[in-house]
Amino acid sequence: MSAAAADAVSLEPRKLVSQLKPFIKPHTGRSIWELAITIVPFLAVIIGMLFAIDAGYYAALALAPVAGLLLLRVFIIQHDCGHGAFLTKRAGNDWIGRALGVLTFTPYECWRRSHTLHHANTGNLDARGFGDVDTLTVKEFQALSPLQRFLYRAYRHPLILLGVGPAYLFLIRHRLPIGLMKEGSIYWVSSMATNLATAGVLAGLIYAFGLGTTLLVVLPALLIAASTGVYLFYIQHQFEDAHWDRRGHWTFHEAAVRGSSHLDLPQPLRWFTANIGVHHVHHLASRIPFYRLQEVLKAHPQLRDLNRFTVPQTLSPLLLTLWDEDKRRLVTFREAAAG
Repeated sequence: MSAAAADAVSLEPRKLVSQLKPFIKPHTGRSIWELAITIVPFLAVIIGMLFAIDAGYYAALALAPVAGLLLLRVFIIQHDCGHGAFLTKRAGNDWIGRALGVLTFTPYECWRRSHTLHHANTGNLDARGFGDVDTLTVKEFQALSPLQRFLYRAYRHPLILLGVGPAYLFLIRHRLPIGLMKEGSIYWVSSMATNLATAGVLAGLIYAFGLGTTLLVVLPALLIAASTGVYLFYIQHQFEDAHWDRRGHWTFHEAAVRGSSHLDLPQPLRWFTANIGVHHVHHLASRIPFYRLQEVLKAHPQLRDLNRFTVPQTLSPLLLTLWDEDKRRLVTFREAAAG
């Protein structure tokens, strides 16, 4: 075992929390700059595509991946607002988060609530179901009926997880406060206000450019952002040696660090994804602004190799589907069947 790997194994997450406190405070000027260099290019690309396609230049659709990645970065800034990590004042975080939710089709208060529950319970086998990818244990899967097994297999198929699922989530599920309908009117207000504002923006674009042109620009950008975001979220917690425990043995700090990955992306993907790949650090100290996460890795190099994945290494975890409580790792359907 290398020295770096040994340091990663021996680190103490609870002690690490206090060592990360100097990185928590956001820099207002830097935050506004990061917002500007994300929103301005995103709007410029979208508007440029709208005018180009309206004039018959369908080659502009080649810019859809750029628009999608910029929209993904918008979403991650909204994500930082939800953690209170973007600006120093909560009101500023909240209003920016709500405004960005109009662009990302994501009601801010609803998403923040489900995401808070996700952070509070990551890796807790007795608290699954909020803001995560549905994951069954081997024993739970074996106890299902044949139809239920078929549905779970379909749900966990990469084409559903990264294709149909993201489209459903951002286009349909986000339109209502699913799972939060009885928790307070604020979630209804968040959903309906976001729906109305997003509909207003779309209506304006349709009036100016027509329905077909608007859909040709908006839908690809949104779906690319959604699928890429879900892919990132998947690899952040779904890998062979992820950390899961029953409530009696589960601890927040261990689950945060050892149950989250470090997706080591090259530039410019690191920029487009706003360092969200440094996810183990984010889960341990979620109020660290995204633009300071690389500082943490420089100050604490033992975190670089912990649960580290490169892009090619993210393909095999897509086949992992069930948590084996005896082997304490995620396994494939085939491995589960073989015992």
